[in-house]
Amino acid sequence: MDMIAAWGTPLLILAAVLALYMAWGIGARDVPATMGTSLGSGGISVKRAIIVAVLFEFAGALIAGGEVTATIGGKIIDSRAMAAHPQQLVLGMLAALLAAALWLKIAEARAWPVSTTHTMIGAIVGVAVLGIGSETVQWGTLTKIAASWVIAPILSGFLALLLITSVRKLILSADDPFTQAKRWGPGYLFVLGWTIALAALSGGVPHLDFELTSLQTALAAMLAGVVTALTGGLLIRQVRSDAASSRGYSFAGVERVFMPMVIFSAAAMAFAHGSNDVGNAIGPLAAVVSVIGNAGQGGSPGGATTWVMLLGAAGIIVGLLTMGYRVIQSAGTRITELTPTRGFCATLAAAGTVAVASKLGLPVSTTHVVVGAFMGVGLARGIGALDLRVIGNIIVSWAVTLPAAALLAAIFYFILTFVFG
Repeated sequence: MDMIAAWGTPLLILAAVLALYMAWGIGARDVPATMGTSLGSGGISVKRAIIVAVLFEFAGALIAGGEVTATIGGKIIDSRAMAAHPQQLVLGMLAALLAAALWLKIAEARAWPVSTTHTMIGAIVGVAVLGIGSETVQWGTLTKIAASWVIAPILSGFLALLLITSVRKLILSADDPFTQAKRWGPGYLFVLGWTIALAALSGGVPHLDFELTSLQTALAAMLAGVVTALTGGLLIRQVRSDAASSRGYSFAGVERVFMPMVIFSAAAMAFAHGSNDVGNAIGPLAAVVSVIGNAGQGGSPGGATTWVMLLGAAGIIVGLLTMGYRVIQSAGTRITELTPTRGFCATLAAAGTVAVASKLGLPVSTTHVVVGAFMGVGLARGIGALDLRVIGNIIVSWAVTLPAAALLAAIFYFILTFVFG
């Protein structure tokens, strides 16, 4: 109590600075990775990708980032168990931010493919188990999060496989694939708009004091789907068949139809990513704000205020504009085996999976979900199209990141405890 009274404002400022740095890192590192599928398909230019990412990452973080933020800030460490020792929770969250920032910087310097989500979860659990006490961990919540890390990429891959299979059945196998693509394109866009809106608006947006009934949510999702389909339909209608350029590839016309659709899927992916990953940056800050705001008198930390959400959203955008655009440019040249049809299906599957996870308050690795979707699309071409080394790299990143982040966080916690008495 005395520590919070004496050092509350400096600790809050430190937490805000660290959270902003984490958000900047997400914008610089993770956003380009999630946009790689859309860029690699050739359906969206680098300039458009940056514009789409800026707008929809910010919207996703601000509108739909509350649930994951609440999970990271208040549902991994039991706030009730910490009610008598709020200063430990504050120092623990600061230690988690410091550890995550340091580990991600080390990984970046060595080009290790680590996950921001795994890093932050590992850091918070490390503080609890090695520093505060394992009895403060909400093991049920942690089990759900760990299960989602396995289920989400598999689900994303399965959905991507279903989508690309439907494209083959409905469009590519038809007598006139180009005409069928123009006919079914708006339908796919309706599904995209409906899915993202339903996930984002279900139950309203509590941190913005915006509530919706189930009926209102369903109607809003339907409206979003219709608007997306109509807008995309106008762009699709302008696509013309070019027999000369289709001689070497019989489905070239279909791919041109899907090019404007990729822009919409990229927007959905940016929105979903912002809604999930912003919690990695501001979840600990939300807990610190809550404890200090209550003067250490208990409560339920983790719920984000509007300024905390804005800080996280702004940090992601600053990171994207200052450093991320360079990574986006290289991402667009690395992934060349995707076509607009495959890119659209993979991105839609990943965006839908991440959006649902965000609404459920489950912090998942967006990059791994995208990889799962990409592999699902590849599976449609046969098991030989899959690169099993990717799965191996993911498993290794888990095995290394979780204990490393946990150990670093515990070390920082003991240091902070010593400094602040």
